[in-house]
Amino acid sequence: MTGGHRPAIRTPDQRIRVFVSSTLRELADERAAARAAIERMRLAPVMFELGARPHPPRELYRSYLDQSDVFVGIYWESYGWVAPDEQISGLEDEYDLAPASMPKLIYIKASENREPRLKQLIARIQKDDHAAYLPFHTAEELQERIADDLATLLAERFDESRGGEADEAPDSVGPTVGKVPVPYTATIGRERDVQAVRSLLAADHRVVSLIGPGGIGKSRLAIEAALSSHDLFPDGTYFVPLEGVFESSLLLTTIAYFLGIRDNGEAALEERIAHALAGRRVLVVLDNFEQIVDAAPFLVRLYDLAPRATFLVTSRIVLRIRGEQVYDVAALTTPDDALPASLERARRSSACALFVDRAEAAKPGFELTAENAQAVVDICRRLEGLPLAIELAAAKVRLLPPQAIAERLQQSLPLLTAAVRDLPERHRTMRATIDWSVSLLPQEQRDLLDDLGVFARRFTLDAVEALGAGRSWDGGAVDGLAALIDGSLVKSTEIAGRSVYSLLAIVREYALGRLKERGEADRMRAAHAHYYGTVVRRLAPSLGGRGQADAVAELGLELPNLRAAVRHLVYTDRLDDAGDFAWRLLIYWWIAGFFGEVRVWMLELLEKEQPITQHTRAVAWFFALWGEMWQRPSEQVVAGLGECVRLFAESGDEDASAMALAARATARIQFSSDDTEKAEAELTEAVAKLHELGNNWAEAITLVSLARLAWVRGDTDLALRRFDEAAGVAHASGDIFTSSVAGNLRARLNFLRGEIADAEAEFVETLHLSLRLHYDEGVAYGLEGVCAIAAAKGDAWRAGALAQAAESIRHRIGVFDAEAFTVHTPYLEALRESDPAGVAAGEREGEDMGLAEAVCLALPEAERSGVDAILQHW
Repeated sequence: MTGGHRPAIRTPDQRIRVFVSSTLRELADERAAARAAIERMRLAPVMFELGARPHPPRELYRSYLDQSDVFVGIYWESYGWVAPDEQISGLEDEYDLAPASMPKLIYIKASENREPRLKQLIARIQKDDHAAYLPFHTAEELQERIADDLATLLAERFDESRGGEADEAPDSVGPTVGKVPVPYTATIGRERDVQAVRSLLAADHRVVSLIGPGGIGKSRLAIEAALSSHDLFPDGTYFVPLEGVFESSLLLTTIAYFLGIRDNGEAALEERIAHALAGRRVLVVLDNFEQIVDAAPFLVRLYDLAPRATFLVTSRIVLRIRGEQVYDVAALTTPDDALPASLERARRSSACALFVDRAEAAKPGFELTAENAQAVVDICRRLEGLPLAIELAAAKVRLLPPQAIAERLQQSLPLLTAAVRDLPERHRTMRATIDWSVSLLPQEQRDLLDDLGVFARRFTLDAVEALGAGRSWDGGAVDGLAALIDGSLVKSTEIAGRSVYSLLAIVREYALGRLKERGEADRMRAAHAHYYGTVVRRLAPSLGGRGQADAVAELGLELPNLRAAVRHLVYTDRLDDAGDFAWRLLIYWWIAGFFGEVRVWMLELLEKEQPITQHTRAVAWFFALWGEMWQRPSEQVVAGLGECVRLFAESGDEDASAMALAARATARIQFSSDDTEKAEAELTEAVAKLHELGNNWAEAITLVSLARLAWVRGDTDLALRRFDEAAGVAHASGDIFTSSVAGNLRARLNFLRGEIADAEAEFVETLHLSLRLHYDEGVAYGLEGVCAIAAAKGDAWRAGALAQAAESIRHRIGVFDAEAFTVHTPYLEALRESDPAGVAAGEREGEDMGLAEAVCLALPEAERSGVDAILQHW
């Protein structure tokens, strides 16, 4: 090893390094005390462990010393061992190798039995102008002395030890102070962000703030942006880490230090900094500003005095100062949830690329394969593209394959613990990362964050305020949310013109965990269920009529919370409330395709064997039998739905009884073609009853069943009349859902009858209706209908692309109809025989086609321009 090729030993955050020299065995407690003091000051201890042993690797600890900023020597009685062919011990050698200009803090433990050569070394140290000689007696006393002396050194002496005069330009800063650190690992997925930040810096914004939650990569982005913008700032770029600065009053002192500016008290530090930066085009990176955000006004005054300086700030909290340009740092991209995972999609995802890169570092030889791509995608989706979380997860490949990591992440997040010692302490675990942000909040806002943990995914201001009754933050929801948003703990977005809020999954788990620790989780879940019960009672009446689209959209926003609420009701034995909750949302569950999960809730409700009303029992059995009716029709299903008819009637709910009767008739049709006459009679009776009761939605959907029955029996003219009747009732009441269902079935029948133009127009119309309603299944039917038209016209590429796009939707929503429900398949297969290349090319294109592209392809040319407006809130 030569002097020109010494190993680079650095900390990732470029903190000031404090080299600690001592003998090992006799000063073990004192070394621990020194480490504690240095870390308390948020500095980096360099604890070389071989300096006083035989044959010390001199070049190695010379590298440590070369890259350290302060020398701390701790001496007691022993001089240390002198190796063969050496003249001095490693202890003295370390002192001699320390640069002459390096500030040295020497601590001598009281003793009457000091070795002669150590006495000689101490006498020499006392003559060193760069060394401070300080006695101590105990390890505890030493810890306090080191902390105090380092603080004094940084404030008064450190700049002078690096050389230069008071008014020297920052160019005189030493080799470590103020330099932008070079990342030790590849930066992945930030190319566009780096370019965007560089563009903001080039536009002469005074302050560019990179805002985002802990672990999302703000510091890394700032570093990369600073490195890529070197040409924009010919007078220098300076990196100022603020993670160890907790008092606003220390901001200017810290900036001054990293710019190499001395504070001797002769002039205000603010003026000195302004003078040093005057007329200079410089970039100052202020990293981790959130804990001293109150100092932001100092920054305004500073850039007023130094108008050519630009400040790049990373913070979890928006500074909200004049001249600030905010850049929200987003998570890395994950493969689209709407598309199945594949090796190629994983390779195109920056989140997956980061996982693979870090996994390769943790386990050489790791690679992304067709076998583990699904698991890697699942991990990155679960962690929502959060870089720190992904890195922590990737580190686990040393112990677990990706499949096992993905499985554990489906259960909980505690797997994410880091063993990387040189990460900042707050990044050791995700909990520590969040703790760092939470510790900056007043108690009321901490309580608010904990309470938000009961929400699933996203929530509204109304919901938050409703939960505030009796809480410490009651009446302060608006300000509290604003503070949490500024702190990057809550994200605010706008969906369908409504402001909604959300927590990252990791933050939500953290908050709920704290709520459980406080013993208040059940109370808040009960309040949560009560609120969403009121939401259901408010919106349910609109589900069958003109307010249907708006009600479905609002419920769609609240779906995760609706699920959480009903689960809580079942879990806490509020079974009648759970049954009422589920029944009111019957139409929504249908549109959203949620019957399967409701069935699970209702079976769990029935298994409780708790006292319930007849109505609740009927509701539970209805939902439990709904899937059986379509998938496994039997005499038992028909009988069970008959029991629902009776229970609903006896409980006084004639409307529900008529709906159950219609369901029973449908079950008869599914079970046996011999029962069609009885089924027709029941459907007709149900239609008359529902019409009498004014339940237009149920009347229209039952008319659709009557039309389908006529179609099955071969009477297509009657089927068309009944489809027309159903569509008329639905249209009159503003029922988009049944209009779409009836219209699509009518279009299919017209297509089969050879009325191509009418069929195409109606398929397109049902596609529009389904898009308005966010009805995925209806969209798939619409795309398949237009596919059938394209196939009939011989347009192989278009037919193949639409078929594959519809198949992707079906795959995503888990809906696979029987052949009786499809219209395009035979025509597509016939076209595949005549033009296999064209169909295959279309299918390849359709596989990666987004919803907007697929809809555009299905629509006539004149209607395509409005697709973005239709899909903007999808």
